[in-house]
Amino acid sequence: MITPELSRTLNAIGLLAVSLVLLLAFVYQLTLYELPCPLCLLQRVGFVAVGVGLGLNLLYGARPQHYALMLIAALYGGSVSVRQILLHIVPGTGHYGSPMLGLHYYTWAAICFFLILLGTAVMLLFDRQYADALDQPRFGESTLAKTAFFIMLGLAVLNAGSTLLECGPGICADPPTSYKVIDELGSNN
Repeated sequence: MITPELSRTLNAIGLLAVSLVLLLAFVYQLTLYELPCPLCLLQRVGFVAVGVGLGLNLLYGARPQHYALMLIAALYGGSVSVRQILLHIVPGTGHYGSPMLGLHYYTWAAICFFLILLGTAVMLLFDRQYADALDQPRFGESTLAKTAFFIMLGLAVLNAGSTLLECGPGICADPPTSYKVIDELGSNN
């Protein structure tokens, strides 16, 4: 039986897991200088959108609409991941980025989006988490929920900022070779 309190804890843990995925992608980007391709950026958007659904559950209590947002975001992100897998599955077409534990980021993203779909569908099975929605304590009363929320918010802002630096206000290069805005600022001096 999933109570509102357990639901909040599970949503906070889910938000931390999604944040970890974004953090690992960001660390790869900064430490290995592996700039995300346009499809990689779209997958990050999918993870942030899943995070928005989880964050809404933490802020306002669990709602089927928030889970629906997560399902739509995971379907979107999963389809982008599968598209990228299919681009690189044919022998001789190469790959994008360094593998982690034998799989590339886009393959791990597809696995994660599948797990998000599965976990969200399971959470939708438990109606009790929606009970007493007005009486549920908000995320401000839970350190785990507050921490998860602000970590995700920070990662979303950092990823948006790095995307702006990489692509500028226009279309992103495929494959990206440098931070476009930084290069333009450097060439103006």
